[in-house]
Amino acid sequence: MKGDIDMWAYESVFYQIYPLGFCGAPFENDGRLEHRILKVSDWIPHLKALGVNAVYFSPVFESDTHGYNTRDYGKIDVRLGTNEDFKRVCDELHENGIRVVLDGVFNHVGRGFWAFQDVLKHRESSPYVSWFYRIDFGGNSAYNDGLWYEGWEGNFDLVKLNLKHPDVCNHILGNVKQWIDEFGIDGLRLDVAYCLDEDFLRRLRYETGQWKQDFFLLGEMLHGDYNRLMNDNMLHSATNYECYKGLYSSFNSMNLFEINHSLLRQFGPENWTLYKGRHLLSFVDNHDVTRVASILRNEKHLPLIYALMFGMPGIPCIYYGSEWGAKAEKSQGDPALRPSFDAPGHTELTDFISRLCLIKKESEALNYGGFRSVLLTNKQCIFERKSEHERVLVAINADENDFMAHFDAGCQKATELLSGEEYDFSGGSLLPAYSAFFWKMSC
Repeated sequence: MKGDIDMWAYESVFYQIYPLGFCGAPFENDGRLEHRILKVSDWIPHLKALGVNAVYFSPVFESDTHGYNTRDYGKIDVRLGTNEDFKRVCDELHENGIRVVLDGVFNHVGRGFWAFQDVLKHRESSPYVSWFYRIDFGGNSAYNDGLWYEGWEGNFDLVKLNLKHPDVCNHILGNVKQWIDEFGIDGLRLDVAYCLDEDFLRRLRYETGQWKQDFFLLGEMLHGDYNRLMNDNMLHSATNYECYKGLYSSFNSMNLFEINHSLLRQFGPENWTLYKGRHLLSFVDNHDVTRVASILRNEKHLPLIYALMFGMPGIPCIYYGSEWGAKAEKSQGDPALRPSFDAPGHTELTDFISRLCLIKKESEALNYGGFRSVLLTNKQCIFERKSEHERVLVAINADENDFMAHFDAGCQKATELLSGEEYDFSGGSLLPAYSAFFWKMSC
């Protein structure tokens, strides 16, 4: 269901870029200015051909190493270039109809953050002591600073901010306003949103909505009820980690009941479902997890997992390189998950995802429709996405054998959106081995 404000994100396909890896920057911030971020401009033709219309950038601001240990929220990381370089990239993306979403890393900063450096230098006399969640000058850290502080999940390179401090909130919001004014950004993905202060999130939602009415807020959430933060006063969306696991596990175990159960729990027709009418971010991999081409045991399931992701409720997000089947495992370390490619790759999978992008963006049912299970076995599933003006059936056969599907389609005529072929369901429908269909019903 559409809200009072037309939210562009609900009709979009996202593309995630981890800029420091994508651009081949050194892991340690060496202080040398290189205009690497301009590489994104060279990829715009690929993004347009693929059919994405929003780019989510992992951290771009000055940091100690990996981007999530921020030094300065107002300055593009010197390893990537200058603010002028990034403005040029954002302008070119916008000119090509592609929105820009940045990573908002507000739970913690790096040890190089200017206010924390002041605390290390001036200790108790620093005016910024209260900017941080907990500092104990009688303790010590792994860096032997002669003081203890709260590090995110015990990581002392990530110094936890005190988001209840008005000066901290004003500093962060001032920088977000700068990003909107200077770069024209369209939204934020909030890192570890599940750790953020709820009053801060309410203020962020209100302020950004004043500055840009359709500004999009997405939160990184893992477990629990996403509605705690995803509601009309805080976040528009959350990362659907529950279905991330269900997607690949269902194929690897050949048990499509698993993902179907999650989707019914989240979006099904019953009144008790959790996220009916909400738009979670769907993904099969990202910068923190094993690439999907490496985690699937059967490579013939690779296009099918994308078909299922695009067919289910949510906002699909593609991680750079995975659209042509790049591989990498988490056990190899984060840098392996975040490489630099000399140029975009291209395979049959790329073309298939491009077709999925097109039908997703143009379908009311795939953007706003509910979810209903129509047929389900361990290796096959058919489900319905139905909106006010459109009805689409999504069919997946994950088996090595053909499958004759007999089900109540509600009418006999349909158009297959991926191929444009006309279908008649009067005698059932043959699903070839390892196939996916999107049928737009004619009645």
